[in-house]
Amino acid sequence: MGPQCYYSLMRRSGFVLAGGSSSRMGRDKALLAYRETSLVEYVARAVRDAVGSVALIGDPDRYGNLGYSVYRDQVPACGPLGGIYTALSLSPGDWNLVVACDMPGISAEALRKLIDPAPKIHQNCIIATGFRGDPEPLCALYHRRCLPVLERAIREKRFKMRDLVPELEAELRPFDTTALANVNTPADWAKFKETHAR
Repeated sequence: MGPQCYYSLMRRSGFVLAGGSSSRMGRDKALLAYRETSLVEYVARAVRDAVGSVALIGDPDRYGNLGYSVYRDQVPACGPLGGIYTALSLSPGDWNLVVACDMPGISAEALRKLIDPAPKIHQNCIIATGFRGDPEPLCALYHRRCLPVLERAIREKRFKMRDLVPELEAELRPFDTTALANVNTPADWAKFKETHAR
């Protein structure tokens, strides 16, 4: 059996990170109303459709009524790094699609293009790249082999995921820049809805 066939049979899990403070938005951006649902639910559906399952990393008290499994960060106050670490620690699968909840342009089709074809044998993750080729670690496919790197970074209090990309043996794949657009402020949100959400 070739590596592509083997990869296609391996179980992949999906996670949406919803643990941010949303301080610049002024309200919980995960729960912003979007396309007849909430933003986090919209992103969760895209992830689920791409890999077949999805769970949320965030506050169960806040998101537990949305119909998805919700898990708190195992190591709080580490930002997205803590969310990715939690996802990989809990996952039943080797490969894990992790996406931030604040990407309203995301789609299952775009995510499928990111995660297929299979990564090369020596690579531990596939990370989307946007404009200028900058890596976006909050839209990526991670193997559980990444856990030691994440654990070390947490111990050393190096919380910026982009700084860890060289250590993760990642493949960087070009991605739809519209799908990677994230919303952090009311102005970002208004601009996105005006230009993309028609």
